[in-house]
Amino acid sequence: MQQSSLGGAHYLSKGLSLVWKPGIRSYVFVPLLINIVLLTTATIYAFNEITSWYNELQTSDNSFIQWIMEYLDWLLWPLIVFTVFVVVFFIFAFIANWIAAPFNGLLSEAVERHLEAEDSHNKSRTAQNNFSWRGFLQEIPRLFVREWQKFIYYLPRAIFCIILFFTPLAIVAPFIWFFFNAWMAVIQYIDYPMDNHKVPFSQMLIQIKQKKSLSFSFGLLVMFFTMIPVINIFLMPVAVAGATNLWFDHYSQTRKEIS
Repeated sequence: MQQSSLGGAHYLSKGLSLVWKPGIRSYVFVPLLINIVLLTTATIYAFNEITSWYNELQTSDNSFIQWIMEYLDWLLWPLIVFTVFVVVFFIFAFIANWIAAPFNGLLSEAVERHLEAEDSHNKSRTAQNNFSWRGFLQEIPRLFVREWQKFIYYLPRAIFCIILFFTPLAIVAPFIWFFFNAWMAVIQYIDYPMDNHKVPFSQMLIQIKQKKSLSFSFGLLVMFFTMIPVINIFLMPVAVAGATNLWFDHYSQTRKEIS
């Protein structure tokens, strides 16, 4: 299948329709529950931080800050909101994805089975369930190693972006942080089907970079919805399903039969 370079964005809506399908929806509950707990906490924390930060600026004795508050308040308030939401929500989303990784892998497998059944017009395969607790528990250490690889990739780049907040580039730092984390969203979610087929992390990066515009447009939309309270709570399973569909259509030359 060929899509436009921006075609990756519509896979999020595909993910929304997929999570309701028989044979898939039973795998949605645990990732959804993890997301509800962590992102509800993130929402409360972010609002508290925004209020606290803004109040501190208003009461600051620094003449430059007072000048900004007097003449650029209209710009400062949305910038503070954007900065806090981008930083806080991605950190909490990152933690949620780490905890939910084994269950997201199962969800991705279920989505792939459904897509293969549709592709072969063999609808009976959609209901097949190859889950076993023994296999699931055996896979958990490997899945956490994979999440660690993502963290090692993420950490130095995240530190660099955070440093920008304390430099003259601070005014653009939130946007750099946003685009970087949109790229990380691509890596996070497309990696689930890649990892299910034992594609090495380094090879996964090479593959998504080969179709960077396609993948990045998906990541931008995921990151956008990550910052919207309530909607972001339900985002994780939808993003897993959408990314698996994107992978199935554009990267699945690497796939093997899921056993």
